[in-house]
Amino acid sequence: MQEFADFLSGQPPFDALDAADLARLVARVEVEYFAAGSVVVADDENRLDHLWVVRTGALEVLDRGQVVDLLGPGDTFGHLWLLSDLPPRLLVRAQEESLCLRIPDPRALLAHPERLRFTAVDAVPRRERLTDGGVSRGDRRLADLMRPVVWCAETDRIRDVADQIGCAATSCALVRTTAGLGIVTDHDFRRRVAAGHIGIDAPIAQLATVPALTIDEDATQAAGLLCMVEHGVHHLVVTDQSGRPVGVVRVVDLAQAEVRDPLLIRSAIESAASIDQLAQAARLLPTTIVELSDTGVAAAHIGAVHAAVIDAVLRRVLDLHHSPALAAIRHSWVLLGSLARREPLPLSDVDTALVWADPPESAPEVAETIRAEAWQVLSEVRRCGLTLCANGANAHNPVFSRSRSGWAAAARAWQLDPTQENALLLSAMVADSRPVTNLPLGRALTEQIGSHTRTTQFLRALLDEALGWRPPTGFVRNFVVAHSGEHRGQLDLKSGGLAPVVALARWIAIVSGDARGTTTDRLRRGAQLGLLSTDEADTLAGGFDNVYSLLLRHEVQAVRGGVTPTTFFAPRDLDTLTRRHLRESFRAIALVQTRVDRDWMRRLDR
Repeated sequence: MQEFADFLSGQPPFDALDAADLARLVARVEVEYFAAGSVVVADDENRLDHLWVVRTGALEVLDRGQVVDLLGPGDTFGHLWLLSDLPPRLLVRAQEESLCLRIPDPRALLAHPERLRFTAVDAVPRRERLTDGGVSRGDRRLADLMRPVVWCAETDRIRDVADQIGCAATSCALVRTTAGLGIVTDHDFRRRVAAGHIGIDAPIAQLATVPALTIDEDATQAAGLLCMVEHGVHHLVVTDQSGRPVGVVRVVDLAQAEVRDPLLIRSAIESAASIDQLAQAARLLPTTIVELSDTGVAAAHIGAVHAAVIDAVLRRVLDLHHSPALAAIRHSWVLLGSLARREPLPLSDVDTALVWADPPESAPEVAETIRAEAWQVLSEVRRCGLTLCANGANAHNPVFSRSRSGWAAAARAWQLDPTQENALLLSAMVADSRPVTNLPLGRALTEQIGSHTRTTQFLRALLDEALGWRPPTGFVRNFVVAHSGEHRGQLDLKSGGLAPVVALARWIAIVSGDARGTTTDRLRRGAQLGLLSTDEADTLAGGFDNVYSLLLRHEVQAVRGGVTPTTFFAPRDLDTLTRRHLRESFRAIALVQTRVDRDWMRRLDR
């Protein structure tokens, strides 16, 4: 039983329960085994009196024979059908041998059932449809995508409207009220009815949102989803030329992964006619990242989307902001760090550099004017809600803004004497660079770093710098944690989990003279060149993806809650499965580090 308590205490929403309620819940847990292919929930099943939490294995969720979701350890399912007293409308089937914890209706068990806040969606799958086969562009008219309207009167009972929605296999109903057109959605049922705030015999008017958000039937698919993202809703009422409701569109009708990519926000960014309009469009990015995470899009893909939007914002700022000194000379704006690798976290800073064609490095006053204008550009970037680097990696800083010959001279100096102050740090930062404008000129940064690096002293110093980032393998639940200060008892997953892999992949990029791509791309390239074995590259890539996904989900929760995230975690706050995966990842990363440290010269000679 203690194992169940440890497991559930680390899984939302059960992590909100106090010890007494958790014990009451665990006392009623039953373990169910499902062989691969067996049906867990039938889509024609009667109403449920329990829910499940996946303990091990994987389960598929199917809508009319099509896989629309995949559940893994820690995922809760069945709760929406249970709490709304509706029969299941989707089929759940074991993809592989699985163990599930079956829990009866918690409302009858707990002293404080209101602490449970279920957020997963059963009726509308959280993850993107895997084989939707729809149009991948966002230019279809909403009139071609809308669904029929389910109407109800404001005096109808909530339970009756729920039955109407279920019978129509939709997720909302429109309500005619004296105050205007209203809408009630499955989200309203989960948020207010399932939580016990409103009874099922109350009039539907108490649950409806008035006025409902409307959009013209001639609007495009892209415009519809952008409207949803901007207003934070999942349904739009489609109206004809007379303003009469003729249909409803849902986010799942519009939001294939291809449409959710930079297309929508980029459309608003590229059409912005002023910095104010651009700022308004850019502020949709956090909401979109949350939406992508909620639909189960892979963390790596979310990072790529994020980076693409930042690229678009920077380019549009440059289009809108007139900079005479910059306009008078060929130059390139360059992104640094995680954005350059296309793997930022949701709240990552925007690190930038600037390189311009020779001259005028010999004319300090001209360089000073260029940097002053670069600062004005960055101020506009900041107006768009993006955070500049707090540690000074910004394009107006003389360290990060130079002529092409100035960058070349600096790189040679770092290579000739890696012991000079910040030589290794700056070499690493330049290796993580990607031009956004004037690509040939911007690539001069990484070309210079890769052209004179085959000295033993420089490569060894870079490797020592990379190996200085150590995964936190140790003795507190098999992790090294801070022993004092505000983070006592916690481990830093960014410096202990991401940084060791990123740094080693960066070393590979510098050794090979090829800094393109993500951390995983660099690791694969390292295996092709013999700098890593295939198993080592897979191990490092898997560890990076594991930690990056965990940190991204954590920051998404912070964005959703409007709080400041941290990369520090207490091991006790991680569920058993996550701790085990991290522990294994950290040990494997440390083993690869030891191997590379021991025989790095032999690897270079392959």
